[in-house]
Amino acid sequence: MKKFIISMLLPICLCASGMAQEVYFKGSSYPTIQNEVDVCVYGATSAGIMAAITAKKEGKNVLLIESSRRIGGLTAGGLGFTDIGKVEIIRGLAMDFYQRVGKYYDSSEPAFKFEPKVALAVYRDLLRESNVSPIMEWHVVKAKKKGTTIEQITLEHAITHAKHNVKAKVFIDCSYEGDLMALSGVTYTVGREGNEKYSEDYNGMQMLDKHQFPDGVDPYREKGNPKSGLLYGISDASIGSYGQPDKRVQAYNFRLTLTDDPQNRIPITKPANYDPEKYELLIRWKEVEPWKELWDCFAWDRMPNHKTDINNNHGFSTDMIGANWNYPEASYKEREIIRKAHEDYTKGLLYFVGHDPRIPEKIRNEINQWGYPKDEYEDNDHFTPQLYIREARRMVGRYVMTQANCQRKRTAEDPVGWAAYTMDSHNCGRFVVNGMVKNEGDVQIRIPGMYNVSYRSITPQENEAKNLLVPVCLSASHIAYGSIRMEPVFMVLGESAAIAACLAIDSCESTVQHVKSEKVLERFYQIK
Repeated sequence: MKKFIISMLLPICLCASGMAQEVYFKGSSYPTIQNEVDVCVYGATSAGIMAAITAKKEGKNVLLIESSRRIGGLTAGGLGFTDIGKVEIIRGLAMDFYQRVGKYYDSSEPAFKFEPKVALAVYRDLLRESNVSPIMEWHVVKAKKKGTTIEQITLEHAITHAKHNVKAKVFIDCSYEGDLMALSGVTYTVGREGNEKYSEDYNGMQMLDKHQFPDGVDPYREKGNPKSGLLYGISDASIGSYGQPDKRVQAYNFRLTLTDDPQNRIPITKPANYDPEKYELLIRWKEVEPWKELWDCFAWDRMPNHKTDINNNHGFSTDMIGANWNYPEASYKEREIIRKAHEDYTKGLLYFVGHDPRIPEKIRNEINQWGYPKDEYEDNDHFTPQLYIREARRMVGRYVMTQANCQRKRTAEDPVGWAAYTMDSHNCGRFVVNGMVKNEGDVQIRIPGMYNVSYRSITPQENEAKNLLVPVCLSASHIAYGSIRMEPVFMVLGESAAIAACLAIDSCESTVQHVKSEKVLERFYQIK
């Protein structure tokens, strides 16, 4: 991977004593970071916010930690076209969130299409009402254990590198990466299991026809000449054999918020680090399969108030395939380099489609009606800072959710959440096959309906960590995780994890594995 200069983010206010402020809580005082709490939640993602609010409602002393400058994860970071499967899976505080979003748009019904700033506003309100103040831009760098108990974690500020220790009775890792889980010595995996491991059909290497190149797209810099080298983004490795395990990670991208409102639109201009060679493969594809519309290259979904939630679509799009394989276990500095590379690629793609003379004029004119919204991501040059980390580490816990669960051939009898989305994986690699470029890894398999997510899948083995819950990087095979990994599911699992944490604390032993799932559900339906 090419090396990119890290784009340093401006620091939030930080005083010498280690006090920080959540940047969106304007006018609030700088809260001192607590040294010892009942429940420590790492990651102010959608799951983390619900977990922190729940623990606070249960009367516990709570600390919510976020490694970036923005709360809300993907839900407040551009993913407004909510992936659900079935609305029935959304319960508890998650449904309250979507109902509040609906009220913002003067609807009595929950809203599942919304602007990022609306999701952010609702999250702010929920945190304020619960008296939870996140601390921002703190990374976990160490976990100290006594036996199987996590006694404390060490945080490091992303800008000042100040250190701070936090003790807690129970920890909840709600990050997309599972950093606290990994530092705690919990077993996890990265990449794809082979089909044989869990008797699955859609794990390991897959080369299906969805989001794929048609036959005949030449992969070489000089057409027909392998000695000329490969076009940007194509791997020279072997694609492997069907169903075999590997460490490839499904592609990341940004869920893009653009607007066609002239009063709110900032034009898409040539970005820094622009390199048109990154998009040569798009030209090759369109020589074989000519342009029809913007949807050829983008899933261009409309959001309220003239905005979009743009996602990856077809063979060449916003997914930066193969550029994220090292991300799950990379250092924070290395992750920022990877994130910035994705940002450069994405901004460059938007500019390329709008300005390269090889793109049909009709397509260029169409995309140039859009721009970055003035009223979104105001602290990040109006571009979302939230990379879509579709999958990183996955815990290997007491129960592994698999394809059989998704297809309802196997039932988890200890549910604390539910899922119903397609078994979904974006492409994991891009290779040369029979002299043509082909993507590998995309899977989209429908399932019969909603299914249970096991309590045991969000708890590690007791002999590894007895006071840790992991509702985001939970225990699931690659393909099962592809169905579970939706923001509403994470919200529900975050709430359930917090209830379990509180029950464990109330039992005076703080052993999450001893909590009964039926007690979690009983309390889940009582919380208002």
